[in-house]
Amino acid sequence: MGKSFPAGQRVVVTEYGESPEEALDRFVHLEAQPAPDPAELKPHEVLVAVKSVAIAWVDLLMTSGQYQHMAKPPYTPGMEYTGEVLAVGAGVNSAQCAVGDRVLADMMKVGPRSHGDYQSVGGLANYVVIPADSLFKLPAHLSFDEGAALLQAYETAYHCLIVRGQVQRGETVLINGASGLTGLAAVQVAKLLGATVIATGRSDRKLALVKEHGADYAVNICADDGSLREFRDDVKALTEGRGVDVVYDAVGGQVSNESLRCMSFGGRFLIVGWTSTPNVARGKGLRGAPNVNMLPTNIIQMKSLSVLGCPSAIAVSKDPSIRQSRLDLIFQWAEEGKIRPFVSHTYPIADYKKALLARWKGEVTGGCVVHP
Repeated sequence: MGKSFPAGQRVVVTEYGESPEEALDRFVHLEAQPAPDPAELKPHEVLVAVKSVAIAWVDLLMTSGQYQHMAKPPYTPGMEYTGEVLAVGAGVNSAQCAVGDRVLADMMKVGPRSHGDYQSVGGLANYVVIPADSLFKLPAHLSFDEGAALLQAYETAYHCLIVRGQVQRGETVLINGASGLTGLAAVQVAKLLGATVIATGRSDRKLALVKEHGADYAVNICADDGSLREFRDDVKALTEGRGVDVVYDAVGGQVSNESLRCMSFGGRFLIVGWTSTPNVARGKGLRGAPNVNMLPTNIIQMKSLSVLGCPSAIAVSKDPSIRQSRLDLIFQWAEEGKIRPFVSHTYPIADYKKALLARWKGEVTGGCVVHP
């Protein structure tokens, strides 16, 4: 007889909410997961016990259908996750994947950010059955938690700073949302490129940690009353009046507008996300952009700025050939210890809603991980 495994649990999004908050309250549930049977694996499939799953801002936005990529309910959220291989299909080469391997799922091939037959198989579950070619070996010195926060963060930073921003040694980069998942990765990548990094955020405690991870300077952009304050003078003072060469902006809204005023003539403004204005699109998957973000074209014109959209995952879906070089470098950096994800919050699967809300409310620094 083959080895048997106990039943588990998984989180399921049954339909889109009007907002992520409504979806969490009404349409996201923890349910029983049947015990997996290795005998049912298809030749190319692998059974994985999920150890850690990262909670990303995008995971929340997907639950309301407001993200540009829409996973069809019902599905299990959790784009990026790590685990241990429990069983492999008859056609899986042992050199590619073997029982006991520590692995990282490729969010471009399985889970809610993917396309095809395995889109519903996210990581917020005790077990997943996915193709062997959707797995990477986890770098030896990374924990399951760190591995779960690796690819989305550093692939985004690579695409934005290297491919689109073409950051050069000696340049100065302003990173908004620097304490977030991709922001903290961007700090590390910008330093590896030889840039001077000015990090912005709203918490002195978080910004102190960002400086520990490589930022040269930190600017708190929060006024005493909690509103956004003008921070251009701070940035100009740090750059001897010149302004920054590159802005990495994952925040959007008024932060974007103020950041444009912090830039040098001919600078590059990288649009990474819009976490401060999540309701750009209508909820319930109705799409459109009734609350679209706006940028002041007069500033862009007078400063001769280049505004660059940086959709990391969409770029790969348009041209898959661009991905391998960035994966190679990210895994090389990880193996050499040059990058290491930071995870500030961990939760058991029973507290999945607390984990999702902690990410949504901005309580997290770097990664937020659930342990199924």
